[in-house]
Amino acid sequence: MSNQKKEPLFSAKNVKLFTTPLSRENPITVQVLGICSALAITVKLKPALVMALSVIIVIAVSNVVIAALRKYIPDRIRIIVQLVVIATLVILVDQFLKAFAFDVSKELSVFVGLIITNCIIMGRLEAFAMANKPWPSFIDGLGNGAGYGLILIIVGFFRELFGSGTVLGYPIVEKLGIFSIGYENNGMMILPPMALIVVGLIIWVQRSGDKSLIEKK
Repeated sequence: MSNQKKEPLFSAKNVKLFTTPLSRENPITVQVLGICSALAITVKLKPALVMALSVIIVIAVSNVVIAALRKYIPDRIRIIVQLVVIATLVILVDQFLKAFAFDVSKELSVFVGLIITNCIIMGRLEAFAMANKPWPSFIDGLGNGAGYGLILIIVGFFRELFGSGTVLGYPIVEKLGIFSIGYENNGMMILPPMALIVVGLIIWVQRSGDKSLIEKK
């Protein structure tokens, strides 16, 4: 019998796998991946939330599948296998949204299908899942998906709040009575360039608070 102790499911190493992509290795603000989604679907908070959840599910489950099959996947076709796994999960997510959240599905349009080509997912499959066991791969997928989703939610929150005066469709600015003192919604916030500006501000705040990120670059 082996004398090796099994690593706890929520060991410090696994917790770090989850928390690191939320800040120091965030896929969008540090690795500069997945920017297209931040531009396209963050005009409102609701589609940003749905896209975030969709990517978390796809990346976490695909990481587990590839990690479980990694020893049986011929090196020559590993990218094809990864794409097939991702595409299958994306189709399932897309069909689920069409069945249970059709309005949001229409708002997201082709961008759900484009999850297949999301470089964050392909990057984690290639860099992590192909070399690790299913459980750490699942945690890594959750962490990177959550890191990606966190930025989408922040951008979507501020763009909807300042661009439409609402949050999840609820008229926040109107209820606070800010319109009565002369405030008007900023229409520029719903234009694509503002998504980049908001992401840029998030990057600036993050790197100002963590000098090691500047030194690293």
